[in-house]
Amino acid sequence: MVPSMNPEVRAKYESRARIIKAMAHPTRLFIVDELAKSNERCVCELTQMIGADMSTVSRHLATLKGVGILEDERRGAQVYYRLRVNYIVNFFRCVESVLQCNGNSDCDPVV
Repeated sequence: MVPSMNPEVRAKYESRARIIKAMAHPTRLFIVDELAKSNERCVCELTQMIGADMSTVSRHLATLKGVGILEDERRGAQVYYRLRVNYIVNFFRCVESVLQCNGNSDCDPVV
């Protein structure tokens, strides 16, 4: 039997695509990477690290939160963000493997 792209399968891939699209920006990749290293950061810290205005950083955070990558917690006047699912860093490892293999004919892509 040949697999088909029925509505259920299509919905699964559309959900995956939304998550990948949400990360498809250098600033958002930086945010995810930083939160993987530090557990959580407040918007003010991320704004300073990124070097952008708070509204821009907040939009990036909202995009990542909207697809379920981040969660937030308000503490007084500050909002702190953290990864909702730490396994997202495995995606980074996969991307790094692809980058290492690009242009390397001796690369073993199955690791």
